[in-house]
Amino acid sequence: MLSGIYEFLDGIFGPLIQSHSPVVVITIAGIILGAFFTLLNYVLVDQEKVKMLQKKSKEFQKKYREAQKAKDEKQLKKLQKEQMELMKLHSEVMKDTTLKVTLLTLPVFWIFWGWLKRWYIEVGIVKAPFNFFLFDWFHRMYHSALPANELGYLGWYMLTSMAVGYILRKLLDMG
Repeated sequence: MLSGIYEFLDGIFGPLIQSHSPVVVITIAGIILGAFFTLLNYVLVDQEKVKMLQKKSKEFQKKYREAQKAKDEKQLKKLQKEQMELMKLHSEVMKDTTLKVTLLTLPVFWIFWGWLKRWYIEVGIVKAPFNFFLFDWFHRMYHSALPANELGYLGWYMLTSMAVGYILRKLLDMG
């Protein structure tokens, strides 16, 4: 089943892979998937509920800090009840939205990641001018042969898609 999907992706992106450097291909993949996942999240998640929840959380934190400073035990007990209601609402919103988004995005991510792995396993996508301890730690964890100054396809994809997602969330005023 996956081989058919991989062949389909090869047909679409094969010319791009063969004519461009790995950094360009992985950057484009990160942009496409980062934008897709963010837009999917925007469509499936009730943004008003999320914003309302964030507003209530900020208000609660402000009240809680003030009560702690004043050492007002009566207000702190009242806030504990409010905190329980807030946590219940938070759980409700997250359960409803996270499940939908995860069920749709995770298979797409794993398929695309597996497909990219076929082309770029053990290929240094970007090189840092110095040895970076996180790269080294990551490479040792996954038994990679890449040196500590190179980042592979997965690391570069993650950085690219997170940057695109962050920018889109700001532009769409997502919570």
